[in-house]
Amino acid sequence: MILNDDILKLDEALEVSRIASSMRQTLSQDLHRRGFVIAISGGVDSAVCAALSVQAVGAKKVFGLLLPERDSSSLSVTRGKQVAEQLGIDYEIFDIAPVLESMGCYRWRDDAIRTVFPVYDNDWKNKLVLGGGLEGKYNFFKIVVQDPAGNVHEARLGLKEYLQIVAATNFKQRTRKTMEYFHADRLNYAVIGTPNRLEYDQGFFVKNGDGSADVKPIAHLYKTQVYALARHLNLPVEVSTAVPTTDTYSLAQGQDEFYFGLPYHQMDVALWAYIHAVPCGELGRYLHISEPSAQAVYKDIEAKRRAAHYLHHAPVVLSSD
Repeated sequence: MILNDDILKLDEALEVSRIASSMRQTLSQDLHRRGFVIAISGGVDSAVCAALSVQAVGAKKVFGLLLPERDSSSLSVTRGKQVAEQLGIDYEIFDIAPVLESMGCYRWRDDAIRTVFPVYDNDWKNKLVLGGGLEGKYNFFKIVVQDPAGNVHEARLGLKEYLQIVAATNFKQRTRKTMEYFHADRLNYAVIGTPNRLEYDQGFFVKNGDGSADVKPIAHLYKTQVYALARHLNLPVEVSTAVPTTDTYSLAQGQDEFYFGLPYHQMDVALWAYIHAVPCGELGRYLHISEPSAQAVYKDIEAKRRAAHYLHHAPVVLSSD
């Protein structure tokens, strides 16, 4: 099979109609709810899901939430408001930072960072960066920090410190989801989940956080296809052209830095090629990388799928027999 630039193309109008129809049917026949609640991050995935929700049930039956916190980019709220107001849906802005502070989110994270950089404090910024996987090595994480003078420092993290930072920052997604379900219960609405296919397949979500939802409208669509839908739905240009970020750490962090290793348009093709059993040599040719590097990409996909198994796993109900 020869890879080309058309493998991820779709009929956007037909896809929007199909998804909206399925969402409408699921809401009334399976979930028996009146509308949809969606957290709008300012990114393309949540924007497209919000627009699809409006296509499905109308703006008056969609409620948006903008849920910033201490480390959120100011663009998140600005773009989230743009989306909500363009779609004509009611929305609320709720700063979750005080909740996170009370639960120890920032304290647990900073304590772990200080094991590597003892002078780290609230005036510094931070992010996690992935290394190793696409070089044919084991994945590992580095902590990158910036001091108040603007100097950047980085160091490899031990497993204990890495897990503590991730556990602490997962509070953010779980707190947001709690707010979504509060409003869903209040309005008798269903909660929309926003992962695209790349995120859903590779486990780029928090269990019982952004991975929790009643309906996931775009989990079958590659990120490239989500951008195509954003353009078709005439969403704000700032949203439909924005580079994907995690918006989780105080330093700007691309998804390719933190999790995927490749930019989304390349990772989309790599996952498609892996699913369709395209030889790694052909993937390497298309991505302009060596065959061993392409093989490392496939191995990284497999490794992330193994890790994602737990995230997808339903609760185990033990039998009394």
